[in-house]
Order: sequence, then C-alpha cells, then structure tokens
Amino acid sequence: MPSNQKPKKPIVDERPEPGERGARRTIILICAVLVISVVIFGIIQASRQPAAVVEPSTPVPTETSGALVVREDSRRLNDVPDATVTFVEFLDFECEACAAVFPAIEQLRQTYGDRVSFVIRYFPLPSHFNSERAARAVEAAAQQGELEAMYTKMYQTQTEWGEQQIPKDDLFRQYAQELGLDLEQWDAAYNSEATLQFIRNDFNDGVALGVTGTPTFFLNGELISPETLDDLTTMLDQALAE
Repeated sequence: MPSNQKPKKPIVDERPEPGERGARRTIILICAVLVISVVIFGIIQASRQPAAVVEPSTPVPTETSGALVVREDSRRLNDVPDATVTFVEFLDFECEACAAVFPAIEQLRQTYGDRVSFVIRYFPLPSHFNSERAARAVEAAAQQGELEAMYTKMYQTQTEWGEQQIPKDDLFRQYAQELGLDLEQWDAAYNSEATLQFIRNDFNDGVALGVTGTPTFFLNGELISPETLDDLTTMLDQALAE
C-alpha cells in the first residue's frame, strides 16, 4: 500500500475493549464484517447464531423489484423530499451483526441524511425468540411518531433481552414508558394483528427478494455487498452523482 494512501475504514470498529465484554464485542464486530462481505445474491449470515433458512412462498425474481425493496408505507428514518437515492436495510433487532453495524449506519445518516432516504424493513429471523416482538415494539412506537427513538433503544439495550428464550413483552413496554409514549395506544398497536401483518409483509418482501439473513442492504433497489464503511460511502457518492 503506498505510504500516502489511507487504509479503508471498516464498517465496524474492531478495537477490543477490556475484559470478557471487550473480547465478546470484538468477536461480534468481526462477524459483522464477514456478514457484509458476502457476494451479491449470496446468503448473508448474521450474528453468532446461524440464520434460519427461510423457504420462499413465491418464486424469487431474477431481478430485484423496486416495489418489493421499498413500499409507499415502508418505515423511513428520515424525510428527504424527492430523494434520488434510497438506502434500505432488512434488519433483525436481535441480530448481533445488525447491532454491530448500527453505529456505521448512524454515521452514514449524519453524513448523507439530507440527501439519501434511509429505509428499514423488518426481517425478524425465526431463530431469534424475541425478534418479532422487538419489531412489534418498534412499529408500535413508529405509529406514535417515535420510530427512531425505539429503533435506537433496541440496539442500545440488545444485551438486556437478546438470545433469551423467554418473552420480553414487559421489558419492551417499559422501554415505551421510558420514551414517554402513550401506553394505551402502544399496547393496542403492539398487540394488533395489523401491526403483525405489516411486519410480515416486510418479511415476505425480503423472502421474495432472496433475503435469508441480516443485515441485508439495497441501494436504489439493487442488492449491495459492501465490505467497509469506505465502500458504502463510495457507493452512496456514486449513486448521488448519477
């Protein structure tokens, strides 16, 4: 590498922290980088647990469809009128790789949030016991205009509820209370069949697109496989220049 060439910055910071917690965090971050480097249209594995294989109910299209990648009612983390670039993440709030990548996504939002539309699609993996509940908690908050707050809360608290085989409904309700949400409205949305169907629609769209693990990224309707944060910024810059 030439001496004047800066090394690429990885999507996640792999510097270890002291003690067992730091070692565990390092393993998670390394796994996240490996996940994101899978070849286009390959299987993207996620977190320490292997992603469950999802059988599509409909044939996977040979080309990605913009209508499936983003719908009119898809949840957006920011509002960019007439945005020409859309970045989509199919995510699972219980996925450790998604949590590890979260800081990088936040950095991208700070840099490109006024030019790029950032969209999330719920993709709770069957192998994660509380993942669908977490998605319902986030969606219930979104219905009160607090999508970003609960989305952030889930990743910041993942170690409190992830990888456990007991329902965490009460804990998620506590988060709603801490965020100052109307609990009666949140309860109704959290337990609503419509909320569950919204999440399943996201999941089914992902399956139709060939998504089998998280995180999975799409840029302007095309599946992308960045290996570093520099790769992502380059892809966004190129999309904005087109």
